[in-house]
Amino acid sequence: MGKASYCNPIVKWSGPEEDLLDPPQQPILQWEGTLSIPQQKASDQLVRAVEEKRSTLVHAVCGAGKTELLFQAAAKALEKGQLVCIATPRRDVVQELFPRFQQTFPTIPIQALFGGSEHKNDVALLTIATTHQLYRFQQAFDVMVIDEVDAFPYHSDVTLQNAAQNARKSSSTLIYLTATPSISLLQDVKKGILESIVIPARYHGYPLPVPETRWLGNWKKSIGKKQLPYSLRYWIESRLAIKKRMMLFMPDIPMMLEVEALLRTYTDKIESVHAKDDKRSSKIDRMRRKELDILLTTTILERGVTFSNIDVAVLGAEQSIFTESALVQIAGRAGRDFRFPFGTVAFFHFGHTEAIVQAQKHILRMNYRAKKDGLLKEKKHEPVPELS
Repeated sequence: MGKASYCNPIVKWSGPEEDLLDPPQQPILQWEGTLSIPQQKASDQLVRAVEEKRSTLVHAVCGAGKTELLFQAAAKALEKGQLVCIATPRRDVVQELFPRFQQTFPTIPIQALFGGSEHKNDVALLTIATTHQLYRFQQAFDVMVIDEVDAFPYHSDVTLQNAAQNARKSSSTLIYLTATPSISLLQDVKKGILESIVIPARYHGYPLPVPETRWLGNWKKSIGKKQLPYSLRYWIESRLAIKKRMMLFMPDIPMMLEVEALLRTYTDKIESVHAKDDKRSSKIDRMRRKELDILLTTTILERGVTFSNIDVAVLGAEQSIFTESALVQIAGRAGRDFRFPFGTVAFFHFGHTEAIVQAQKHILRMNYRAKKDGLLKEKKHEPVPELS
């Protein structure tokens, strides 16, 4: 939000609303893509939600194309001159969504709001912001979309949730997007407070990668001795041999830096990122440009970022930071590109946890539902090096 203090007054306008922006130029929506059958069905439901100002939960698997199914609903609101906000807990997601919406709605004034952004004083029909930036607004938006509603810190911060409610008009549309809805959201669906849209298949029609589990033993002790556990080392070497890029999720920063130092003996095309990393954006861009073989990360990149043709691993999957939802989201980083719809996901651990088991069941359950609904293509085998 920028600097704030008790000695600085905050002024609230209570007079009549005025149009600060010219009517948008037509055509508003300039997207040449096509939606899958479940995407189109969900998009139609969201258009009706905007027209009738209803609250809706979209439960869509990772890689279902949640962003694209928002386009028609957003266009419907923007055509009426309504203000639309897409809010998400993570800055990285804002930075990924902003250029996509600029390209899709080139005639619409759009602003991106996050810590350090350049659009803080702009006026826009479409706002893409971190949830912390919603404190800036009151009764402002006709359509409020909360993307990754279950992500930290939004899901556990009542003040952020209240800020989201205060930022939208009393008569407005509220849309929640997530691949891993909380129990409370699912209960709101059962109570009729929220309507529900479920998309169990990815936009390209191939199943979600089901994580494999690999026991490592006391991996912390091995790394303390400056050694990578054999199973992990073999997994990494196998992928480097076939030039398959990787994301490796770590439970904490100190351990990540130790592993990064060990892996630099295998490749110099490696970086690590975390929440306090000032160079995080540039490192992520390097991974997108395929300049890196390995990107190590904390859970900061468990969601919202997409890289083409990668395999994914978690080191220390038994650690408490890797909850069921985190593991489901992490597994969802693989196989997202329609040109490379398959990927390997490995959970390296020192003992199974309930979170590991439930994450696997969650993914299998969504694949089963997608197959039952006739949404999956036949999977062709992609050869991947196996552990001996």
